[in-house]
Amino acid sequence: MQRISTTVRLNRSVLQFDDAANVRLERYLAESASLLEGDPDPQEILGDLEQAVADQCTRRMPAGQSIVTLAELEPALEEIGSVQAPGNGSASPHPPQEATPRVLQQISEGAVISGVCLGLARYFRLDVTLLRVISVLLLLGTGGAMVLVYLGLMLLMPYAPLQPGGTRIRWLPAKCRAFMEFLRVKLGVDRPVKTAAT
Repeated sequence: MQRISTTVRLNRSVLQFDDAANVRLERYLAESASLLEGDPDPQEILGDLEQAVADQCTRRMPAGQSIVTLAELEPALEEIGSVQAPGNGSASPHPPQEATPRVLQQISEGAVISGVCLGLARYFRLDVTLLRVISVLLLLGTGGAMVLVYLGLMLLMPYAPLQPGGTRIRWLPAKCRAFMEFLRVKLGVDRPVKTAAT
């Protein structure tokens, strides 16, 4: 069965959404636009909101997946929150800082090794690429002693809950996990049983 997708331009990003995710996204953006009717510059806020949705969905997409599904969109919209109508405070696509609890966890989805840098980046609200560059510089600057710090964090930090469809093999580096999941699918492990059509 081929999944039907729609290409959507969100500010500076272009993504493909499956039908259910596209309907949910359109409803979310329409609700946000209606809340911003009295705002002096709703287009700028909607553009920022669209870019936030694109960034969050891209971050949540598993490696090799090119279509955004509800599994990636719903948590993204939940993390972004909804805009506030004018008069109820400033209109902002982001929830207040205290509304999103910060938990230090390893994030498996999108990780290069174990997800330590992704978890630290989310906790400190930094760009993960910047944090990875800093980690490599510290590795070189400390003569390799940073490996012990990384291994310690890898053993001590708990894993974030899996996204639907996420890999169950967490102790391997991310690229190895993706390969193991590929093999699992190809070999038919955990494949749903097909029933005869009546």
